[in-house]
Amino acid sequence: MDLTVLKESRPGENRVALSPAVVQSLVKAGHKIQVEKDAGLGSAFTNEAYQAAGAEVTDGTGLYEADLFLMVNPPEAAQAERFKKGSALMSFIYAAQNQELMDVLKGNDMTAFAMEEVPRISRAQSMDALSSQANLAGYKAVILGAEHLSRIFPLMMTAAGTVTPAKILIFGAGVAGLQAIATAKRLGAVVEVSDVRPETKEQVESLGGKFIEVKADNAVQVEGGYAKEVSAEFLQKQKEAVEKSLFQADLVITTALVRGGKAPVLITPEQVEKMKYGSVIVDMAVEQGGNCGLSEAGQVVEKHGVKIIGATNLPSTLATNASELYAKNIQNLFSHLADEKGFKYDMEDEITTGCMVNRGSNTSTNQPQS
Repeated sequence: MDLTVLKESRPGENRVALSPAVVQSLVKAGHKIQVEKDAGLGSAFTNEAYQAAGAEVTDGTGLYEADLFLMVNPPEAAQAERFKKGSALMSFIYAAQNQELMDVLKGNDMTAFAMEEVPRISRAQSMDALSSQANLAGYKAVILGAEHLSRIFPLMMTAAGTVTPAKILIFGAGVAGLQAIATAKRLGAVVEVSDVRPETKEQVESLGGKFIEVKADNAVQVEGGYAKEVSAEFLQKQKEAVEKSLFQADLVITTALVRGGKAPVLITPEQVEKMKYGSVIVDMAVEQGGNCGLSEAGQVVEKHGVKIIGATNLPSTLATNASELYAKNIQNLFSHLADEKGFKYDMEDEITTGCMVNRGSNTSTNQPQS
């Protein structure tokens, strides 16, 4: 198949859809790959590295004649209009928030595979880009918090006295939260964790964190690893259980998201007023509305002596590793969906139907043989 890797158009985005290592693997498998000139520079992948891997590096019009277009972020609608009719797209798409793009893809009779819709099942773990990117984001959130904090993380005993360890509170024990716990513990901090899903307690404790438990029966509904619905009573109980830790914390990291909806507000402006002067909040959910009522996307603001970091696109700040992992996710999903003859379009496969957010008319032309 002919594959094209396009340069990202999102401002500040440093990632790229394929690494040279994965390009080399796909070329060996018989695929032809074009990479838009300079697409990998933000990830420290040079044009020469792609050429050595077997790709054609170009900025010509031939880029838009591929069978499959690969990106990290959703393409702009105007860019998608240039894609070859009947081709396919594989990237993060967020269809519900990008109706104009979806209209263009439908008009171009394109099949679209959304990386964020890959089912979170065991056999799709190697294709799960949300998890691979969240893992890195959780690590970077701790490093970012440490940079803005006016104290160190570990216990330190010196001739001048003992420095007590920093106290860190993490909201959410998903992939990002668990990596944040592990990173903070490695740096020597005391870590407490709050999550509405009681089943995460064992994972938190296995990493050395203290789980703040809230007792409630059937108060939380979980779907696809996300909290889908949480009762108001439970949220109030959680708020009361967490407040003592919140007001004593040096660093707070929030990671809580609701699938397909606005992120829940877990730290109110009134609570920020009661936090320690000089403490720091890293709000990783700010692009979905934010877990802190005072956070601003892409900004560091100070309120009542508390620094609040509206952390956006943290994986892009670790672009080399983020692109390497994302490229493997793409490769594994592509290998599952296609063979040497093209896409299989097995519409009885949970992974295929889960991530296919638009179905072109050509999806019935290459059904797998029984």
